[in-house]
Amino acid sequence: MHAKQPGTNSAEVILRQVVDEDLPIFFEHQLDEQANWMAAFTWKDPGNRQVFEERWSRIRADEGILIRTILVEDRVAGSVLSFDLFGELSVSYWLGRDFWGRGIATSALMALIIIQDKRPLYARAASDNFGSLRVLEKCGFKVMGKEMGYANARGYEIEEFILKLETQEGSSGEVDTAN
Repeated sequence: MHAKQPGTNSAEVILRQVVDEDLPIFFEHQLDEQANWMAAFTWKDPGNRQVFEERWSRIRADEGILIRTILVEDRVAGSVLSFDLFGELSVSYWLGRDFWGRGIATSALMALIIIQDKRPLYARAASDNFGSLRVLEKCGFKVMGKEMGYANARGYEIEEFILKLETQEGSSGEVDTAN
């Protein structure tokens, strides 16, 4: 699937199946301390390669998880997925820092919510992660609540917003579903 935000200078985003060669890049992305701080709700030890590989093996084997690699200019930019969290179909994404601020997360998430047509969809973001909150809002998610949660990356509880997408109202980007 190809996607690009209309009226922006964002790069073309392609979503494809995750392949083994993507995993070392995903591992490097998750070692970024600033990205972990922003995401907040991360794995306990992002530097543990064995735990990383075991988790990704389970993620890829789980038919209930829809996961895609985000490609930009033939480079692995990150991943985007939908999965069950607390009985709710939720979405998440992770981008390498080289790809921040270019509309890539928004394009990738919009493409995913077209592929994953079940509704409602939920998302969670640290209340101070303004970039992620903006991406989710551009894709049509609305804040529906907040709660406190322990943030592994910060080592203490923080406020997180819970967002919900009822329809595909945010999916107005140019999307080619032929691929």
